[in-house]
Amino acid sequence: MTHRISIHRIKAEIQVKTSRSSGPGGQHVNKTESRVQLIFNIRESAILEDQEKETLLAFFKSQLTNEGAIIVACESNRSQLKNKEAAFKKLDRMLAKAFAKKKKRKPTSPSKAAKQKRLKSKKIQSEKKQQRGKIDF
Repeated sequence: MTHRISIHRIKAEIQVKTSRSSGPGGQHVNKTESRVQLIFNIRESAILEDQEKETLLAFFKSQLTNEGAIIVACESNRSQLKNKEAAFKKLDRMLAKAFAKKKKRKPTSPSKAAKQKRLKSKKIQSEKKQQRGKIDF
C-alpha cells in the first residue's frame, strides 16, 4: 500500500483529552490542563478501509489498547495549544511511518581491495604470532 492516511481525513474520529501536565511551568502546572492526549480507535473507525485498518493494527500492535486504540500524548510545552499541535504532528508522523514502503535490501559482496586488505592483515597477524614461539638453542 503506497498511499498514506491524512490526519485531516480522520480528525473527526480523534478524541482529544486534556489533563494536568508534569512538564515545565512551575506553579502554572498545578492549575492548568496543558497535557494533551489524542485517542484514535483504529478498530471502530468508520472512515478507514479494512485494508488500512489491518495495516495500522499490525504496525501498532504493541502500542494499542485492548479496544484497539492508539494513544498519543504530549506535555513538553506550557501551552495546551502547542501541545495539541505537537501531538497531531506526532500522530501524523506515526501514520506516515506505518504506510512507508519498506526498502528492499540489496545484498552486496566485499570488493577485491577489501578482500586483499583483510588477507594482508591476517598474514601480518599470523607472522606476529609465529615470532612469539619458543626459541631453540
